Amino acid sequence: MIRVLVIAIVFILCTSCSDDSKYVPITPAAIIALPETPYNYSNLNLPSHFTTNDGGILASSINGIDNTPEDNPITDGGATLGRVLFYDVNLSRNKTVACASCHRQNLAFTDSPVLSLGFNFAPTRRHSITLVNQRYYVRGRFFWDERAATLEEQVLQPIVDHNEMGLTETEIIQRVSERPFYSNLFLGAFGSGNITNERIAKALSQFIRSIVSSQSKYDEGRAQVATRLTPFPNFTDAENLGKELFLKPVAQGGAGCVNCHATEAFVSVNSGPKNNGLDVISTNDFGAFETFPTNSSLKGAFKIPTLKNIALGSPYMHDGRFQTLQQVVEHYNSGVKNHPNLSPFLKGPDGNPQQLNLTEAQKEALVVFLRTLTDPNILNNEKWADPFINQHL
Repeated sequence: MIRVLVIAIVFILCTSCSDDSKYVPITPAAIIALPETPYNYSNLNLPSHFTTNDGGILASSINGIDNTPEDNPITDGGATLGRVLFYDVNLSRNKTVACASCHRQNLAFTDSPVLSLGFNFAPTRRHSITLVNQRYYVRGRFFWDERAATLEEQVLQPIVDHNEMGLTETEIIQRVSERPFYSNLFLGAFGSGNITNERIAKALSQFIRSIVSSQSKYDEGRAQVATRLTPFPNFTDAENLGKELFLKPVAQGGAGCVNCHATEAFVSVNSGPKNNGLDVISTNDFGAFETFPTNSSLKGAFKIPTLKNIALGSPYMHDGRFQTLQQVVEHYNSGVKNHPNLSPFLKGPDGNPQQLNLTEAQKEALVVFLRTLTDPNILNNEKWADPFINQHL
């Protein structure tokens, strides 16, 4: 049964972060619809292949890469509070933008413009990164340049950013406190109705860490075989070819994609941000070097996101320069530039950018394989959806 809470709060206008959005009127009541019994966020019910290595050279399980801190485990009450906060446009300067405006469920928690637009229509600096599988990044750092040391540190930064949502830390507490329904939500999450920024950050982090993809076509096939390299019975020949190319090293005729997108969560488990050869030299965006200015090897290096639901993540890369998966594949096939900090994973034996020399059929196979990573559960599950009624993001 769904419990509907009606709160009489006047809203005038609402918009989204997308560049094609327009202001639209909404009703003068903010309504949230939540189940009497909270949704299950604390038990992910992962399939066994997520937690059992398949015996290959690289570990396939997600064991040991969870960045959830001991003092902020996911609870059903905490993630429920985080869900409401995530969709609340009241947390922006002019009450038009929420976290969900730039991380949309129907796009697997990414955004479609090259650069999202904040509350004042000012563009963000980089393309919105996906929030899927964020808990399985063992370094635990966030943003493309890894400037946030933890997810708990990251989640408030867009809210106080002068372009994105435009509040101060004091105003965050004020905006949350003026919503009557939050008192009970904080009580359910933390045992008291006391509203603090630390609790807001913890709740948002719990909600985001609950967004884990495990029900794609790939996962359905993986559950039927002993190892990832075994042909999946539910795959077409092209999809199985693409999977083989993805998983095999370049020296064995593959594309070596798994070096940077490993485990069943398709996440990076290596030493951190990497330069993937987008440019010969970095000029206007130095990536992780801006966060770690004493480490010149990080100039032009960026965090590696998960590939789960990648087909919905267009445009691609930190600057949104590629519109299609075909363009992404062609970049790694023939377009990698010889940047001074180019990742070793993208170099050939001679130290220059590797040329995969894939055939047209192989490139298309990689694309169709990547599409098998789309998870309808991420897109449709109500527990990650907007709980507000008449609030248009």
